[in-house]
Amino acid sequence: MRAMKLIVSLLVIASLCIAPNAFAAKREKFGTDKRHEEVKRELRKIKTSEDEIKWKMVMPWSKGLLFYDIAQHFADSVKLASGGRLDIKLFSSGELVGANEVFDAVSKGSVQIAHSSPLYWKGRNEAFVAYASVPFGLDAEGYNIWLYERGGLEMLQELYKPYGIYALPAGQTGQEMGMFSNKKATKMSDFKGMRVRTPGWNMDILNGLGASVSPLPGGEVYLALERGVIDAAEYSTPAINYPMGFDDITKYVIEPGVHQPGFQCDLMINQKAWDSLPADLQWIVKIAAKETQLWSNAWIENLNTEAINKFKEKIEFVTLDKDTRIEFAKTTKAYLDQVKAKHPDVKAALDSQEQFKKDFAEWRRQRSGVTPWPIDEYIAGEHMQ
Repeated sequence: MRAMKLIVSLLVIASLCIAPNAFAAKREKFGTDKRHEEVKRELRKIKTSEDEIKWKMVMPWSKGLLFYDIAQHFADSVKLASGGRLDIKLFSSGELVGANEVFDAVSKGSVQIAHSSPLYWKGRNEAFVAYASVPFGLDAEGYNIWLYERGGLEMLQELYKPYGIYALPAGQTGQEMGMFSNKKATKMSDFKGMRVRTPGWNMDILNGLGASVSPLPGGEVYLALERGVIDAAEYSTPAINYPMGFDDITKYVIEPGVHQPGFQCDLMINQKAWDSLPADLQWIVKIAAKETQLWSNAWIENLNTEAINKFKEKIEFVTLDKDTRIEFAKTTKAYLDQVKAKHPDVKAALDSQEQFKKDFAEWRRQRSGVTPWPIDEYIAGEHMQ
């Protein structure tokens, strides 16, 4: 037995010493990290700067929202990685500028940076909505792949460019909850005449179905629901919604959140402020933004696990049936086709996203059926997302 163990050990050692080429692939390497060549070029000109720079960051968020924490996380990462050389001070909504003044503050250079979401700038260019939240659109995984690997980020930056703004993704909070309501709506006809709070394209879609929709700011939603000014409202994910107390004043939440499979935040940086940053600090900002994008999704989804169970203690979850979801999707497609016909920038963004979904579809089909439910639930037959 000892001799056998010795032989096996020698074989393992020998296998590790075989020349790497012995395991060479039969085809060329599948994919490369495009940034590697860029880094080699950048390193020739990058020197660690000694500049100490202070920036002001504004946002449409109040300190009570987890979105504020995402912005703070980014600023902390930049400060740590730069050894304090780039210090970004946060100002919540109303402290320096109002929520609706954030875009102009960055564009005009009144402040250097903002944390927000493209969703809010629909009035500037309809296409901004596509980079934040599309009904029946990209989820968190989809946005990450599309932005970083399919040219979405470059398209977003081109959209901001005329306003003197440089943009980076920095916060992905995933799928949102559906609508809180005291009306048990489960079919398309139930939404006719309903007074709803929702922003973006979902507002237009629901109006087209006969609802009466208003994009109330987050701080006004609770009172509007409590006083019966609106019949239903959606806002964000379980973890972000729970502190707002919607379950204290409503009986139902209508799921799933087909209006926002994923919600994307971004950084808006004044272009002159960006150009004036030393190259090493620019890289720190870009890497910290991407780290924030990854962390925020994991952080929020983990918090959602507790928040959703707290909601279930007081409120009934109502699920739209399959036929109703299909009808919603058909209505959404017809609406988006109209928007694309009027706005070339929207068409460019949505066509690119849809092409990605088509390209990804086969892999999505082949990997389905192994959704990581608890093992006993899987054995009992729960296989799909």
